[in-house]
Amino acid sequence: MSDILLLLVEDEVLLHLDLEDALREAGFEVLIAPTGSQAIAHLDSDAARFNGVLTDIRLGNGPDGWDVGHRARELVAHMPIVYMSGDSGTDWASKGVPNSVMLDKPFARAQAVTAISQLINETTTG
Repeated sequence: MSDILLLLVEDEVLLHLDLEDALREAGFEVLIAPTGSQAIAHLDSDAARFNGVLTDIRLGNGPDGWDVGHRARELVAHMPIVYMSGDSGTDWASKGVPNSVMLDKPFARAQAVTAISQLINETTTG
């Protein structure tokens, strides 16, 4: 069992299953939140247990991925954040948190694993 727990926020079931598999194969533990509200509830209950957050931007009604990223950083100042979107990447510079990564859909599973791994490494060694 890995000591690295990630919060994966994705409302598209097939995509979250695929990403969950890739992250678990890379040695991460994964907690899924299909909505921004659920993601923020997990963060509010104990954000420090998470080593990183991967979040889609458009999550239906309620908080979006930008909100999730900002809440995570309010609670844990250097939380690694990876944003994922098919159409909101151009907003990353103005709405994303500093030192985060934006992945434009579609992307290879390995890109998500690499992005979160690099951010976690920078946080633990920086």
